[in-house]
Amino acid sequence: MTRPHRLLHALVLFSLALTGCLDTSTGTIARASCALDGGGASSGGTALVVSGCGLVDSRYTAEVAVHQGIAYTTTWGFRSEQGNFVAIWNVTGSQPTLLDSVIVSGATTLGDNAVTDDGTLLIVATERTNGSLVIFDLADPVHPHQLARLATPETFNGVHTAEVGRVAGHLYAILAVDALNGGPSPESKIVIVDLADPANPRQIFVKSVPSTAPFVHDTFLRDGLLFVALWNAGIEIWDLGGGGHGGTPSAPVVLGGVATIGGDAHNIWWLHDAVSGSRYAFVGEEAGPAQIGVSSAGDIHVLDVSDLTAPREVAFYHVPGAGTHNFSVDETNGVLYAAFYNAGVRALDVRGDLGSCTPAQQVTTGTVTRCDLRAMGREIGRGLADGTPRVYVWGVQLSGGALYASDMLNGLWKLQTVR
Repeated sequence: MTRPHRLLHALVLFSLALTGCLDTSTGTIARASCALDGGGASSGGTALVVSGCGLVDSRYTAEVAVHQGIAYTTTWGFRSEQGNFVAIWNVTGSQPTLLDSVIVSGATTLGDNAVTDDGTLLIVATERTNGSLVIFDLADPVHPHQLARLATPETFNGVHTAEVGRVAGHLYAILAVDALNGGPSPESKIVIVDLADPANPRQIFVKSVPSTAPFVHDTFLRDGLLFVALWNAGIEIWDLGGGGHGGTPSAPVVLGGVATIGGDAHNIWWLHDAVSGSRYAFVGEEAGPAQIGVSSAGDIHVLDVSDLTAPREVAFYHVPGAGTHNFSVDETNGVLYAAFYNAGVRALDVRGDLGSCTPAQQVTTGTVTRCDLRAMGREIGRGLADGTPRVYVWGVQLSGGALYASDMLNGLWKLQTVR
């Protein structure tokens, strides 16, 4: 989540929390509203119909995590109130209903959150200085109870993202910490935390990222492999126990990597297509300039990772005047849903071969020729686009056959999927 850092250094304490430098110093931020005008269907595609909206008007809504009919949304920066608030929603009906909330003490801003696969824990990342990982017990999902808080010299700069997953059945959190001048540990770094005993989280691995990066943003963990977004250094693939090279969560082994075209690699999703068997990694680019509620920039980059030691870029998807943020992929049906800030939500058909196309569907940048997914007709749906209210969609998540979109300006939307 970081837009051209050249604009947001004036707001440095908050800009990096959004992984993209967003210029909030100019322009008019629209008032929050759940009133809709138009569905925003793509040409030849399908409108992602809105079922309902949970309005948040005093804070900027950030990430969304949903589990068994309960959604948790974090908040970011400062609007009329501080972004230290987690909203808890009942989303079993068409209209998200606010049930309760949690104020995270000592947090300047929140951002990332996640629920463990078994629904027992909610983890929340806090920024900026005195950054931490906060762990909540979800024995009562509507009333999270703070179980532990991990704050170390390595998390001091602020935990930007916190992903949670398992390696050989064992639970870990992967933290991304951005650079900050001063403090006990100024470099950007990846921190791996053992959550076997969630009441006593243990930091087991720290690695500073290349100075060429110079930021680290999101990660994706599955099957003992960790995909790491390293901004201008592109992405790396680490063996944590699933790559056959002897890596472990406490001693990862780097398998391979590639610098994505244009840099600014922010987030990753590693697709497992059960039908075609194809293996692609989708990388979100956060470029700039950007302004909350008005503009953004950055493409989706498609990497062929059939050879984990030599990933290569084969395709891309571009939205004029807008940039992508986080993804959620329906792997059963082969559909990627992407948050596109001021352009709402986009749905892409990602089934099958994405790296083969006609010459008319190709674009060559330097020595790399890629397929244009838009020219290939891969866009199959839009939501919250080309209408009112103005939106700035941060995150999306599929759960229970519905799509949830966290919108910085308006709150939480529930949408129907394309399939």
